[in-house]
Amino acid sequence: MPMQIGLDELLSMLLARVDGMALESENQKSRFNIMFRILYKKGLISDQDVLDSVREEHRILKALGLIEELPPAEALESAAKGLLLWLKGDATAIKKTMDEYEKRVSEAMAKQQKPKIDVAPAAVLNQLDRLGGTQQGGGKKLIL
Repeated sequence: MPMQIGLDELLSMLLARVDGMALESENQKSRFNIMFRILYKKGLISDQDVLDSVREEHRILKALGLIEELPPAEALESAAKGLLLWLKGDATAIKKTMDEYEKRVSEAMAKQQKPKIDVAPAAVLNQLDRLGGTQQGGGKKLIL
């Protein structure tokens, strides 16, 4: 006999699973940050190593066909700089970078105009169906 489950129960289970995955991701990120900070402070990782690794990562992504072209040198250097800020634990610089990023995203979102989508109530759609006559397939109309 099939088990029935309500939509709210299904959504609760899915949200709990997503929350668990997000928590595990944050936990893993913290572990990596700690380990790489140790390596950096011991001098086993240099600033140039980070930049070279960022370049190598993008070269591999291009070779695999996951990106079409390599980002410009400035973008690679910016990514390496962001990683170095985390390795160095420079909270002030990280906060400044995050604020600048938020500002750029807000400006881009303000410039971008999204198409407006209006949804007609079911009663209006039914009225339009009645006015248009009955058709096979339910007679539903999509209004653009």
